[in-house]
Amino acid sequence: MAGLHRIVLGLARFMALLGGVVLTALILITCISIIGRSVNTALHWDLTTAIMPGLADWLINVAGVGAIRGSYELVEAGMAFCIFAFLPYCQVTMGHASVDVFTNALPRPVNKVLDVLIAVLFAVALVTIAIQLNEGMLRKLKSGQTSLLLEFPIWWAYAASLFGAVLAAVASVYVALVRAFELLTGRVIVPNAVGADH
Repeated sequence: MAGLHRIVLGLARFMALLGGVVLTALILITCISIIGRSVNTALHWDLTTAIMPGLADWLINVAGVGAIRGSYELVEAGMAFCIFAFLPYCQVTMGHASVDVFTNALPRPVNKVLDVLIAVLFAVALVTIAIQLNEGMLRKLKSGQTSLLLEFPIWWAYAASLFGAVLAAVASVYVALVRAFELLTGRVIVPNAVGADH
């Protein structure tokens, strides 16, 4: 069981790192686009065009200083991927936030049963999300719909998100099985210590 846990945790870490790389790229795209839009606006001011008309015109029309074309579309598609990329690691490490105001007062065996119940509910939710995301991707694939500015097929974003969603679903089913095994045997395989308890 420990070997399987290492494999699932390794895949979840890889997805989280990949999500971090994509998120960093999205942050850079957003910052560059905002700076470009601000500089473009400043280059259109009457004072700027009066002081340096040739340079302002060249920077706008030739160099293309301005917002990154389609940055909103890239961020929208990329953020969906990032969310699903982080879910497997959060699920395997029990990193979900939990409010334990009432459960801390309950006996340990009751909390163990609640851990299993919560893991099963997460598994059902994430498997359902993955199935519905797959259905949505197939519909977008059939329709041939593309994004407005960049004209990339919308199903690409669905497919990237589906990859993370499937791994999150697999991780959640694994965690549910582990929690049930822990309840039946009394062994601890996945500790609860990583979660953000409030």
